Amino acid sequence: MVTTSQEQGHDALTATSAVTGLPQKRFYRQRAHSNPIADHSFDYPARPEDVDWSALYPNIQPDQQVEFADIGCGYGGFLVTLGEMFPQKISIGMEIRVKVSDYVVDRIAALRLKSGKLNGDAYKNIACIRTNAMKYLPNYFRKGQLEKMFFLYPDPHFKRAKHKWRIINQALLSEYAYVLRQGGLVYTMTDVEDLHQWIVSHMNQHPLYERISPEEESQDPITPKLYQSSEEGAKVVRNKGDHFLAIFRRL
Repeated sequence: MVTTSQEQGHDALTATSAVTGLPQKRFYRQRAHSNPIADHSFDYPARPEDVDWSALYPNIQPDQQVEFADIGCGYGGFLVTLGEMFPQKISIGMEIRVKVSDYVVDRIAALRLKSGKLNGDAYKNIACIRTNAMKYLPNYFRKGQLEKMFFLYPDPHFKRAKHKWRIINQALLSEYAYVLRQGGLVYTMTDVEDLHQWIVSHMNQHPLYERISPEEESQDPITPKLYQSSEEGAKVVRNKGDHFLAIFRRL
């Protein structure tokens, strides 16, 4: 059925809350799981030099580059928090699910518009792209470019046969080390203890990472935000579930 432009405009208005001016997640729902090994349809650059970051960040300067990456950013709650906490840093969210990434893009556009009269630069330091981070990170980032990477509440892929789909594994850790600068940090958070043990085991086995101490974790200003800033984290808090945190330094 062909929809008219008037109907499409009505759908767009319906998807935006009249109270908050932000898109409503219920219009962007899709399956919680996505097969990262499947051949999804993605447009991706051949090399980092081909990325036009100015199309995502209106105010980015020629000498600026993306330094924070929220891998599997979900509905963008933590990404928005990063933008607010670090206005001088450029942060990117990467999400494989098409409707979810569409929501984050629309959410950022709405936040920019909403805050424009008060602060014209607000939220112009964050953006989201739909991609498969397990395959294409080196296509976007140069060696040693990233200062921080975040893996918050990743898909646990409970079945043993699907453990190879977990975003933390030995092969991918080398790739993450490539795009992460020396001294950079990898933040991991999950509510699944088995997955947490898997992450810690694989990170400890890799020669390019060391886990930071609990004291360093508690002193990091980002740590408190990891528990509730993301939608998944907030849900765990509401359900009084457990959080398992581990932060690792790139050697």
